[in-house]
Amino acid sequence: MIHMRKENHSTTRKIVSSRPKIFDEENGRFYSLVKLPQERGKISDGGLRFNGKFKEDSKELPLVTVVTVVFNDVDNIEKTLCSVVQQTYSNIEYIVVDGGSNDGTLDIIKEYSHLIDYWVSENDEGIYDAMNKGITLASGQWVNFMNSGDRFFSTSTVEDIGFDQLSSYNLIYGDKQERGNIIKAYPERMLEKGILHACHQSMFFKKTQHTSKVLKYNLKFSIYSDYDLVNRYYNKLSRFYYVDKPLAVFQGEGVSSTTSWQKRSDKYISVYESYGTVGVIRAICFRISSLFGK
Repeated sequence: MIHMRKENHSTTRKIVSSRPKIFDEENGRFYSLVKLPQERGKISDGGLRFNGKFKEDSKELPLVTVVTVVFNDVDNIEKTLCSVVQQTYSNIEYIVVDGGSNDGTLDIIKEYSHLIDYWVSENDEGIYDAMNKGITLASGQWVNFMNSGDRFFSTSTVEDIGFDQLSSYNLIYGDKQERGNIIKAYPERMLEKGILHACHQSMFFKKTQHTSKVLKYNLKFSIYSDYDLVNRYYNKLSRFYYVDKPLAVFQGEGVSSTTSWQKRSDKYISVYESYGTVGVIRAICFRISSLFGK
């Protein structure tokens, strides 16, 4: 565990004691939860919010929420936690959603409780259900999913993006590092061919009144829901911004990293819903041409 003065962490530099309006239901349909309700089978929860400490969004320093989802990953969770709290950007809100770990992961999360805005441990219906919980808890203008084992490319990654100049965009994305290699993102039009154009950990999603209906993972896609979400942003919201540098170090072996019939089924159903039969044919033709190196 890292031991530094609290104000030296990205998650403790901009704390306010007043509860932001985004947590008030009467504020309208667009609001966030301070914590998850007890009836969901909660094991335990904690964090800065329990001490009346919150974060505020501002035009000059947009609030960025980072969500980490984890289940039984005691060997990797700490490097992800450190990657977030050691960012140089001064307005980060950190949400950690644990799926009921019993291998020591939860003990490590508790050690970082004073640096996490809200953490919760409870059973879920899979990774995308857990990520949806993170979305409902997020009060930031931007949301990033940096799941256990992955990390930001450098300590200045979030600061270097320049969120204060990108308020007109709905999704920001960049490159990734995997197995020591920098892998460039594709242009977003690759989504039309059934390809997730960039690493999910290298994306930041806008969460506002305008985007709130779109920012939710569809649980019917057990493997390819990340593509489905990004594709809906592409079709319904557009306005993507590409950062020409690596934003995340991807560990690999994620739920959508391996090929399976379920993944293919999810992919083509999502493509069909967005682009119809023509889209499916286009995606299949692109897949075939890729296999044969054309």
